[in-house]
Amino acid sequence: MNIYVGNLAYGVTQDELREAFAAFGEVESANLITDKFTGESKGFGFVEMPNNSEADAAIKALNEQPLKGRPIRVNQAKPRSDRGPRSGGGGGGRRW
Repeated sequence: MNIYVGNLAYGVTQDELREAFAAFGEVESANLITDKFTGESKGFGFVEMPNNSEADAAIKALNEQPLKGRPIRVNQAKPRSDRGPRSGGGGGGRRW
């Protein structure tokens, strides 16, 4: 199961995130989402746990619990919806 983890303190590492969930079972992966320009955490991430019952137990136990001083938000990740084409500004047409 893919699990969304939000409201993370910016100092939380991927290892700390993995450790928090490993207390409930096998963790396949733990990924923090970072800003592509600065490399700093965006305050959320995803944890993949192969066993759904262990993942459910982790979600119930960790949601709203503090991790490095902040209550984290934990729930099953929703699949990304297909986004339509992006519309940009730019006022097409010719300019004379």
